[in-house]
Amino acid sequence: MTRKQKLELTWVGKDERPRLEPRILIENTQRSYHAATRSADDHFDNTLIQGDNLLALKALERDLTGRVKCICIDPPYNTGSAFAQYDDGIEHSLWLSLMRARLELLHRFLSDDGSIWISIDDAEYAYLRVLMDEIFGRANFVATCVWQKRYSRENRETIGDAHDYILVYARQLDAFKKVRNRVPLDEKSAAVYKNTNNDPKGRWRGIPMTAQGFRPNQMYEIVTPSGARHKPPEGRCWGMIEPKYKQLFAEGRIYFGKDGSSQPSVIRYLSEVDGLVPWTWWPHEEVGHTDEAKKESHALFGRDDTFATPKPERLIRRILEIATNPGDLVLDSFAGSGTTGAVAHKMRRRWIMVEVGDHATTHIVPRMRKVIDGADKGGVTDALDWQGGGGYRFYHLAPSLLERDKWGNWVVSKEYNPAMLAEAMCKHMGFTYSPSQNPAEYWNHGYSSERDFIYVTTQAVTHGMLAALSHDAGPDRHLLICCKAYSGKPEEFANLTVRKIPQAVLANCEWGRDDYSLRVASLPTVEREPSGDDASVEAPPPKPGKKPRAASLDTPNLFEQPARTEA
Repeated sequence: MTRKQKLELTWVGKDERPRLEPRILIENTQRSYHAATRSADDHFDNTLIQGDNLLALKALERDLTGRVKCICIDPPYNTGSAFAQYDDGIEHSLWLSLMRARLELLHRFLSDDGSIWISIDDAEYAYLRVLMDEIFGRANFVATCVWQKRYSRENRETIGDAHDYILVYARQLDAFKKVRNRVPLDEKSAAVYKNTNNDPKGRWRGIPMTAQGFRPNQMYEIVTPSGARHKPPEGRCWGMIEPKYKQLFAEGRIYFGKDGSSQPSVIRYLSEVDGLVPWTWWPHEEVGHTDEAKKESHALFGRDDTFATPKPERLIRRILEIATNPGDLVLDSFAGSGTTGAVAHKMRRRWIMVEVGDHATTHIVPRMRKVIDGADKGGVTDALDWQGGGGYRFYHLAPSLLERDKWGNWVVSKEYNPAMLAEAMCKHMGFTYSPSQNPAEYWNHGYSSERDFIYVTTQAVTHGMLAALSHDAGPDRHLLICCKAYSGKPEEFANLTVRKIPQAVLANCEWGRDDYSLRVASLPTVEREPSGDDASVEAPPPKPGKKPRAASLDTPNLFEQPARTEA
């Protein structure tokens, strides 16, 4: 393979892509929640969405493209082990197809300096790495971090499983490098800083003053206070030019050992250290382990109702420390029990979570209410001095826009009121839903530019109505009219275009499909003729599917429109 050739992963069904319907979101105000008061740095514009995460991501596509700083996901590992919340044993090709569809959308959401962090294990890591190379570009690979999830030996396997991976890619690696944060210095790392000489500036350590290579202006001789003479060791030079060394010597920043005759080193004070460059080994002492995560889950939900595969809050904190700053937007589209959102909230980041299962309401809602009320005392709460505050809005996906009537024809769903229909058509036709509050602009339901607007109605539009709309919109604007039917000659009006509903969108996507979840139940049944040794053997019945884990969503400030609510 030449350097110009691109390594691609192939699998059965790779060329088949879902035709996703861009749904609208409906707020459930009874499940939305916020603190009674707010401070300047509280974030109320957080979003929790219950629904299929692929459809939810599609619903957010227009609003979120290029806006997310960090995506942190923990998708099903495809290990073959079934958990209560989802079936984690998907046929390999299906897993790749469904992950690819989600990752392509997530790639669009990242800001130029954003990054994505994916928890995964050995079952699919290698395939996911190649898939990520295809979508994000091999040049944007950042690292594979190894999380030590167990601190005791696993004796049930041939070789005990002690770690998971966290695969990290950037949207643009050079941009991410400029904003990547260091990790805080813990006491274990700070232990090498001492103050044996009672230096008034506090604890310090000596940093070797040599560098590899030969640079003529860094090959000078150094005389110590005791009179000892030092030149750089063979193959090395001093780490600075002589004038810089003399400056540091005058400032008392050069250390020559206890007797004043050792090879010089540069004094670095603990107070000057702004953290450590992250590395790929994440031991459990620093970021937690599975037992710690289960204890956190027990404290939140009780021992009899615990999410099967939680991540410790310290692990998510480490990711967000590196990839984000306060106020940045964090997205988790496989939200599980809500750990990402809980930690992001405590760290004063904005967050979007998407979760398909019932635990969106049984786990995430009560957890986030505890965080907002300051009643969650576990995890990273004390370390971050979290006292409570903020809020979020709870959404679910609207039903499919089109449904079949009793004769099998596609018609607009009976569950859509005029406002919902107008917003849905804006999504389908590429307009921003923003109905005018000015009664004189009754025709303005949204815009795509300063001169292009859309008007949606369930009425049959007559020639007289077309004339009125043309006049009211004015000659300097163009108006797209979406209606049930129309009569007359719209071509007579230069500033109008008319489209029928549902014909205008009928071919756009799959209608009526609510489930793109990662589970075996999604596999189609294929009949095959028996042959050879298996001619008399019946295929086993398909494994019953269980609901999968889901994802996260978007923030309310993204929806600049009158709120739709349900009781």
